Amino acid sequence: MPTDRRTLLADTAIDVLAETGIRGLTHRAVDRAAQLPPGTTSAYYRTRQALLTALVRRLVAVDQAELQETGDRTPVPRDAEDLVTGIAALAERRLTGEGRRRTLARYACAIESVHHPELRDILVPRENAGRQLVHDFLATQRVANAGDRTITLLTCVDGLIFDRLVHGGSVSDAEIRQLVAAALQ
Repeated sequence: MPTDRRTLLADTAIDVLAETGIRGLTHRAVDRAAQLPPGTTSAYYRTRQALLTALVRRLVAVDQAELQETGDRTPVPRDAEDLVTGIAALAERRLTGEGRRRTLARYACAIESVHHPELRDILVPRENAGRQLVHDFLATQRVANAGDRTITLLTCVDGLIFDRLVHGGSVSDAEIRQLVAAALQ
């Protein structure tokens, strides 16, 4: 549970965005969802853009912490099947529970960033231990351009997650296996 009011409001804004879409993200909606008096959100974030920016910063911070923790506690995969298992677990987390909520908000923010480049700058993919894990595996497999292949593989996985989020279903191990095989070629 967030310890300060700004974090509480940003987390609540993520929930509101995930539940109602970008048009439903208002100061009043965040106040109601956080069960705070009317005007609280606007006292902390004067404009809708300030609220959206805080939401994006919080979203990135939570995602980065999760990916860093995953990478820190997971050894470099021994083989392609280990990598498939790890990526499939990530996809499952992104499609269920709190991960689904954050994924919905992330994609809404990505679309919004087309019109607000300052959001795009915040959303840009960052280095983290999870991403490094994939890179290190590809490098140990002597894949040429391991850095580029890492980005391509993770972008393809992100596309599968987006597709399943919109159309329903889950990402199968077979689909991940195909993407990993392509990255290894």
